[in-house]
Amino acid sequence: MLTRFHAGYFRISLALSGQALLWRTLTGDGDGDSSSSSTPMVRSLPSAAFLLLWSLALLALVALAALYAARCLLRFPAVRAEFRHHVAMNYLFAPWISCLLLLQSAPPFLRPAAAPYRLLWWAFSLPILALDVKVYGQWFTRGRKFLSMVANPASLITVIGNLVTARAAAKMGWHEAAVAIFAVGAAHYLVLFVTLYQRFPGSDSLPAVLRPVFFLFFAAPSMASLAWDAIAASFDTCCKMLFFVSLFLFASLVSRPALFRRAMRRFSVAWWAYSFPVTVLALASAEYAQEVRQAAANALMLALAVLSVAVTLALMLFSALRTADLLPHDDPFDCPHLPM
Repeated sequence: MLTRFHAGYFRISLALSGQALLWRTLTGDGDGDSSSSSTPMVRSLPSAAFLLLWSLALLALVALAALYAARCLLRFPAVRAEFRHHVAMNYLFAPWISCLLLLQSAPPFLRPAAAPYRLLWWAFSLPILALDVKVYGQWFTRGRKFLSMVANPASLITVIGNLVTARAAAKMGWHEAAVAIFAVGAAHYLVLFVTLYQRFPGSDSLPAVLRPVFFLFFAAPSMASLAWDAIAASFDTCCKMLFFVSLFLFASLVSRPALFRRAMRRFSVAWWAYSFPVTVLALASAEYAQEVRQAAANALMLALAVLSVAVTLALMLFSALRTADLLPHDDPFDCPHLPM
C-alpha cells in the first residue's frame, strides 16, 4: 500500500477542506467574511453540520499525512522519484494547502488574531515557500524551454498554494506579506497560463486518467479573486474580472465532456480533482453575490454551491463503494517505475 500511495491522494483532503470553508462561508459562521446574501435556507443549516464536516476534513488530512509520513520512512526512494516527477511533485503542495484551508475555516475558538493561528500559519506556509523556491527556481534557472517541457495543468497547484497562503495572511491583517506572496503567485500564474495555453510539449504529457486536473484551470483565477478580496477588503473590479475568467474557463471545460471520457471509464482517486475547483468557484461566486446583491448572482451562487456539494458527496460515495480502485496497479504516479 505504501508503495502505491502518493501525494496525489491529498486531493481528498483538499476537496474536503475546501468544502468546509464553503460551508462556513455560506452558513454565516465565522469572522465576518461570510456571504450575507445567502438564502435563509442556507443560513439556517445547523452549525453542527459544519463542525462535522470540518472534523471529517481534519481526520482525512491527518490520516493521509500519517500514511505519507510512513511512506517517507519506509519507501524513501519512491518519494524521491515522486519529488522529481513533473506531475507528481506538484501535489506536494496539496497537504499544506489543505492545512491552510482548514485554518481559515476553523471554528470560532481559533481566531485570526490569536497567537496559535499565527503560529500555525507559519508552520503551514514555510513548506509552501520552500517548495516555491525549488519549483520556481527550476523554471527560472534550468535550461532553455525547461518550463515548456514540464508544465502541465497540475502545475497550477503551485500557484494556488501561494494564493491560499496570501489569503490566510490577509485575514490576519498582514497586508504586506499577503501582497508579496500574492505577487509571486500572480507572476508565475501568468507565465504558466500562457505556457499551457500555447500547448507546448509539456502541456500534452498528462495521462488521460489525470484529465480531471484540467479543472484547475479555473480554480487558480477563482482563488486569486478570493485572495485579492481579502487583501483589498472588498470584491472590487479586479476580483470580478478574475471571477468572470473563472466562469468562462469553467464553461469551456464542462461543455467538452469528450475531453474527460477516457478518465471516467473507471473510478480513480483522480476523480477527486473535480471537487476542489468547483468548490473554489462556488466560494468566489458567494463573494460576488455578496458584493452585487442581485437575484442572478444569488442564483448562480446557489447553483455552484449545490453542484460542489453534490460532486463531493458523489466522490465520497464512490470512494466508499469502490475502495479497491483507490490503489490501482496501473496508477500513473506509481513512483517505483518513474525515472530516478
